[in-house]
Amino acid sequence: MILSVSRRTDIPNYYSDWFLARIKEGFLYVRNPMNAHQISRIDLSPEVVDCIVFWTKNPANMIEKLGDLQEYMYYFQFTLTGYGKDVEPNLPNKREVLIPTFQRLSERIGKERVIWRYDPILISKRYTMDYHLKAFEEIASNLMDYTERVVISFVDFYSKTQRNTRGLEIKQITNEEMIALAGKMAQIASRYHFSMETCAEQINLHEAGILHGSCIDKKRIERLLGCKLNAKKDKNQREECDCLESVEVGAYNTCLNGCKYCYANFNNRKVEEHIKLYNRDSALLCGSISPDDRITERKVKSMREKQMSFLE
Repeated sequence: MILSVSRRTDIPNYYSDWFLARIKEGFLYVRNPMNAHQISRIDLSPEVVDCIVFWTKNPANMIEKLGDLQEYMYYFQFTLTGYGKDVEPNLPNKREVLIPTFQRLSERIGKERVIWRYDPILISKRYTMDYHLKAFEEIASNLMDYTERVVISFVDFYSKTQRNTRGLEIKQITNEEMIALAGKMAQIASRYHFSMETCAEQINLHEAGILHGSCIDKKRIERLLGCKLNAKKDKNQREECDCLESVEVGAYNTCLNGCKYCYANFNNRKVEEHIKLYNRDSALLCGSISPDDRITERKVKSMREKQMSFLE
């Protein structure tokens, strides 16, 4: 089993104490977002958890606690962009805090286990193509020795994204502009020795040297584990997404980053309500069990091939 921690909220930033308490306890609960009274119990024993994929914009709160995960393989998807407080209001300064945090995390666990995400890319009067190229190169120059890969994507205009970004004057970017911008970013990435991939993009950027990527990446996980995985593409993700099947442990409407482009927070009132319910010692993130809830054990197992192999 691969754990996704989490596409729905920034657990390393805000809920690392909860997650590590669950690791020690050996299980957690996840509420089904499509059926509020259906709760799954997830076994977290090292025997069934093959890898943990963390998604974060600021893992500083978690770095000194990583010793609690010594029985597990894991890596981080670390989003680091050039946006200001108008787009990412609750994140600290990129130059002074987040770039050094990225470097510190990489020094702690190795650059092969920290993926840089420069996404989503949105174009506006302030955040022009030239702006992105300058911001991308500045960050790249600081991360050259601290990661192997950078992932990009372009903003998706979900209805909630359009509502939250109304004051930013975002421009609908054309395919030609995407290709031009991505191509120049690929040249920068190459200068700093990064491979570049896209995340769930329909557009083909192969001519620019950019491949379709997998955030929950079978090849990377097999490389880190030193064995093959008997795993399939996640059928619950978009067609363009090549991620492996995984178990998502987060909850919507619980992230405090406040990013305007976010798809996982779609009701500010709900966010406030859920935060009040946060309890480090609860098996459920930002919630409690009601009499109408039904808890079932989710069937999970290791996907490792039994015969170990040396992977180049």
